[in-house]
Amino acid sequence: MKTLKFIPKNKGQFTATLRKNVNDYFKEKGISTKGNSKIIIKSIVMLTGYLAPFVVMLTLPLSGWLIFPLSIIMGIGMAGIGMNVMHDAVHGSFSKQSWLNKLFGHTMYFIGGNTFNWKVQHNVMHHTYTNIEGFDEDIEPKGSLRLSKQSPLKKVHRYQYIYAFFLYCFMTLFRNVGEFFQLAKYNKAGVTKQQGTSPRKEMARLIFFKVAYLAIIIGLPLVFSGFSWWLILTGFLVMHAIAGLFMSTVFQMAHMVETAEQPTPDTHGNIENEWTIHELETTVNFSRKSRIFSWMIGGLNYQIEHHLFPNICHIHYPAISPIVERTALEFGLNYHTNRTFFTALGSHVRFLKTLGRS
Repeated sequence: MKTLKFIPKNKGQFTATLRKNVNDYFKEKGISTKGNSKIIIKSIVMLTGYLAPFVVMLTLPLSGWLIFPLSIIMGIGMAGIGMNVMHDAVHGSFSKQSWLNKLFGHTMYFIGGNTFNWKVQHNVMHHTYTNIEGFDEDIEPKGSLRLSKQSPLKKVHRYQYIYAFFLYCFMTLFRNVGEFFQLAKYNKAGVTKQQGTSPRKEMARLIFFKVAYLAIIIGLPLVFSGFSWWLILTGFLVMHAIAGLFMSTVFQMAHMVETAEQPTPDTHGNIENEWTIHELETTVNFSRKSRIFSWMIGGLNYQIEHHLFPNICHIHYPAISPIVERTALEFGLNYHTNRTFFTALGSHVRFLKTLGRS
């Protein structure tokens, strides 16, 4: 695995002060930084939204067209699991109990993904090297999408701000297939062994859960539902399109916008910045005042807080956000936020347009 170092340009006290201020909040309230009954209830809601339509599909005689609303609901539930349940659990912030984190982290398999790949790509690479070309896989070129200023510019990129959202619909499908190549790359580079596991074991686990996922999500409806095979496959695609569009758009709002920087290492392979400040400069919040929206997307509109404190459950982000903002401003640092979802969306579109033309 490639590595680089963060070399602070000045030995300030921002990191220590920020951690103290946030820790003091939890001490004063006498509460844990992990999840509580709120996230359990939310997990039940999200899992029900995903599984209940599937059970209805398997057990009740239905008209063929009903597969589409059921698939849409499953897609929303699928996105809900990814953003609200799996995300916190794999970060270890879902619960104080490690076995509960592991259990709910396995909900990744429910939606066709692989937990190990996600841990490496998201927890290790993205969170450590946010928006750094060659380290953060989230900004690597994806088909006809250019997401980094350092990536080669092609003629097709000129129109990516128009067709990007169509491609986002395929995000979960592309990821599910691409994980085979991704894991092979991790195995070859020695990343899998560095993570304390066996390449052969992880590949066998990946294959097993992919086969099990397809056998359940497509195989069971073929056997037990009254829908024709082409309706089942269409419903499967609709479900993934809804989940892919939803999750991709939300994740892009935090790092692929105009005020999020994409720094490059110096000639020695170092980033001359404090890691916490780097996260402030490469991450942007949005729509902080919308409680319903925040609840639905697992607090991912508070990406600054999530990147600085991934070990804290997202249910606490609205409370610690003012603390983080106040501390950043006290040290003369920027705290980037877009007021609404549509403000962030507009910034994302403009950013894609800029990347496609320069």
